[in-house]
Amino acid sequence: MPLTILDHPLAGDLLTVLRRADTEPPEFRQTAERLGYLLVAEALSDMPADEVDIRTPLEDMKGHHLHRPVVAVAVLRAGLGLLESVLTLVPDAAIGFAGVQRNEQTAEPMEYYTRFPPLDRARVLILEPMLATGGSLSWAIDKVKENGARDITAVCVVTAPTGVKKMEADHPEVRIVAAALDRELDDNFYIRPGLGDMGDRLFGTL
Repeated sequence: MPLTILDHPLAGDLLTVLRRADTEPPEFRQTAERLGYLLVAEALSDMPADEVDIRTPLEDMKGHHLHRPVVAVAVLRAGLGLLESVLTLVPDAAIGFAGVQRNEQTAEPMEYYTRFPPLDRARVLILEPMLATGGSLSWAIDKVKENGARDITAVCVVTAPTGVKKMEADHPEVRIVAAALDRELDDNFYIRPGLGDMGDRLFGTL
């Protein structure tokens, strides 16, 4: 399973803002979006491109367009924090949603909503910022595969070894792009050192 950790000083700077306990929701949301630009750009770095004829103000030349459509699937609710990053970079991307909540006793995913556009010809970006146990991400990938997805990349902010190992076992062909691989999970299945509950911090909930 390919795991790409961003090696970029700007990514490190933005991730530090997200990790800080005193970062308020407005700054947290803005920073998550900015970090998302780097993550999404890397997730699309191997996309095929078609050559097209264009004219600049001075002359004709060859340009390039992305070969296949892009679909972003936000794993609710934290995945919404990366959605605007995709739409800014790829305005014609289609959007899907995978609604899942974690069972607080078992950490297993519980589905409550899914809705996807056509997936079979698309580069599908699964937006799951926190790869902790891997249950939610693995579940979301199962769902998009059931709906025809074949070209899938996971876009995360922070990952943990437990989640990475589950992805290696369940979906070894799926590439993961992340800003960090953290140390471990605690007894409550939170990533350490992590950045807390991303959904709560994005939306100011407790």
